[in-house]
Amino acid sequence: MASSISTKPFLGAPSSDGSTLGSLQSSSKLYTPCLQLPARRSQPKRLEIQASGSTYGTYFRVTTFGESHGGGVGCVIDGCPPRLPLSEADMQVDLDRRRPGQSRITTPRKETDTCRIASGIADGFTTGSPIKVEVPNTDQRGNDYSEMSLAYRPSHADATYDFKYGVRSVQGGGRSSARETIGRVAAGAVAKKILNQYSGTEIIAYVSQVHKVVLPEDLVDHENLTLDQIENNIVRCPNPEYAEKMIAAIDAVRVKGDSVGGVVTCIVEMFHGGLVLQSLINLKRSWPKLLCLYLQLRDLSLEVDLQVHS
Repeated sequence: MASSISTKPFLGAPSSDGSTLGSLQSSSKLYTPCLQLPARRSQPKRLEIQASGSTYGTYFRVTTFGESHGGGVGCVIDGCPPRLPLSEADMQVDLDRRRPGQSRITTPRKETDTCRIASGIADGFTTGSPIKVEVPNTDQRGNDYSEMSLAYRPSHADATYDFKYGVRSVQGGGRSSARETIGRVAAGAVAKKILNQYSGTEIIAYVSQVHKVVLPEDLVDHENLTLDQIENNIVRCPNPEYAEKMIAAIDAVRVKGDSVGGVVTCIVEMFHGGLVLQSLINLKRSWPKLLCLYLQLRDLSLEVDLQVHS
């Protein structure tokens, strides 16, 4: 017995009298109403790449959020121990150092970067629950980037973001803007306080090179270096002579609409042997991921000078 499906013509197929069943002239010629679907070419599936996410860490976890020209930016810190004394002032010190518009060698955008702790604090102490830190955007100018919808900005992540995810934020780069680092700075301030309270760890960093101007290492006394020495100039180099050379190098290319790179030296003093070893292991594993979103970053290199004092 033949299949009943094969003996039933599709709607729109020519009949024996030359007419089409699609005209519905003779309903008696239709065994069962059927729907004819237009033939479609099989389209190759588009490669979709899942975003890498915005959460970092295992025990101390940080999730950053917000866009450069949206309502604001910030972070959620999970895993912070309870009973840690913490306030906005602890974060504001580092956020003020990061704040744009401080000098002629930084972005001219004007923001106060005033933070607000929205959760995770009670009576000035952490509760052990997630800490949400919010920083509103007050000088967002999305319309200034309208021409960027027609062309990618050089030395930015616009093209890479578009090629990878098929979408991008024309207004200042969105998540690939350096403004995303606000959440990292706020979380870093909390992490520094935890490390200092539990293990006496001290962290300090300074600019040791700008373009071809290299600060000789023997000119810096790492044992007695203070934050005041670093903050004494706009380029944050602890040596005044080389600070002026670095500023001059930046000014020389800034007036041409260009930019140059540099090197940051970071000193971490730890007084807990086990913490030192584990921190170095974790640093080598995770630091490229943590830094890869920085727009200015062009080269990744890690040099560790481990000095053990009795």
